[in-house]
Formats: sequence, structure tokens, C-alpha cells
Amino acid sequence: MASSATIRRWLRPEVYPLFAAVGVAVGICGMQLIRNITTNPEVRVLKENRTAGVLDNQAEGEKYSQHALRKFVRNKSPEIMPSINSFFADPNY
Repeated sequence: MASSATIRRWLRPEVYPLFAAVGVAVGICGMQLIRNITTNPEVRVLKENRTAGVLDNQAEGEKYSQHALRKFVRNKSPEIMPSINSFFADPNY
């Protein structure tokens, strides 16, 4: 069990944002790992699927690569804050 001095040293309120950032990063990595294992057509976990060799399944690959997030941002402009960008860039605004 950790001593109270160790807990006081590492669990300060100043460290909470660091824990949150690391937690979000681990969550994103875990989500991507699970997504690749479950939906990637090139990853085969079961032995029966691995013996099939190289599959030429274009439809499954297209479905994996063109996921919902990519379809959502496909026709959007690549700006983080478009209203602020147009305010500072457009002289007639």
C-alpha cells in the first residue's frame, strides 16, 4: 500500500490535467486498437481466416477506409475556427 506521503506528492490538484490528458491518450489508443482488430479487413484473429491468405476484397476495404467520421468531414473546409479565420482574413467583414 502506498504511504500517505507518496499520495500527497503525486495526487495534487496540479497533476489532474496531466492525468486527464494521459487518460484521453490511452483511451484513443485503445479505441483505435479495438477498431483495427474488429473491423480491419487485413487483420485476421481466427486461425481459419488466417489460412485464407491474401484476400482481394475491395468492398470490405472501402467500407473500412471510408468510415462515418471521414464521410462527415469530407466536404468541410479544413479550418478549426472558420468564423475567426474569416474575421481576420476578410477585409470586408
